Amino acid sequence: MPVAALYDVHGNLPALEAVLAEIPEDTEIVVGGDVALGASPSETLERLRRLGDRVRWIRGNADRELDPGEAGIAPRHLIDWVRDRLSAEQITFLHGLPPQLMLEIRGLGRVLFVHASPRNDEDIFTALTPEERVAPLFEGVDADVVVCGHTHMQFDREIAGIRVINAGSVGMPYEDEPGAYWVLLGPDVEHRRTAYERAESGFPGWNDPPPPRSEVLALYESRAVGA
Repeated sequence: MPVAALYDVHGNLPALEAVLAEIPEDTEIVVGGDVALGASPSETLERLRRLGDRVRWIRGNADRELDPGEAGIAPRHLIDWVRDRLSAEQITFLHGLPPQLMLEIRGLGRVLFVHASPRNDEDIFTALTPEERVAPLFEGVDADVVVCGHTHMQFDREIAGIRVINAGSVGMPYEDEPGAYWVLLGPDVEHRRTAYERAESGFPGWNDPPPPRSEVLALYESRAVGA
């Protein structure tokens, strides 16, 4: 069965609905973390939960950090904004998600889904990060392919002999063209972009235009592992 990897939805319900409309019915869905930190946190989470067993989940840093006992890298005023709009049960659900998931996908083999890296949910690396700096993150990984997100920019590269796919971001991409970015897996890898009509929101910064990919890429490279 093919798999649609939806990463970094970030509470963007219109983007999620547009992507779901494009996913074939016989396709499993992996939600790759950072589901709720955005404009419509509760509605977005519940839309995915209503899909039931069709969805497999892993946890992102912003899901984990919604728990009051967790520290992390997401801005606290954004965490607080979202936390006020989720129930205690929803926060517990997100916090309790597994950090990784392994699936066997036809044509690709053993595929490991992580949020940022196999090491943790915060590591930053990009399409440009030199292999010698990022290879230690993949030591001991027994997989043919690793799928990640976190940086909101798609790429496809090889690291330490493993094919590494960044699925991009459904709800908050840093790409040159607007849209919702995701990836379809099996038997090949197909990076997808879905057009949708973006809605305004009171979420801080939501209505601002996104920075260009080149600017974010330079920023992230300055913060990448080993930099």
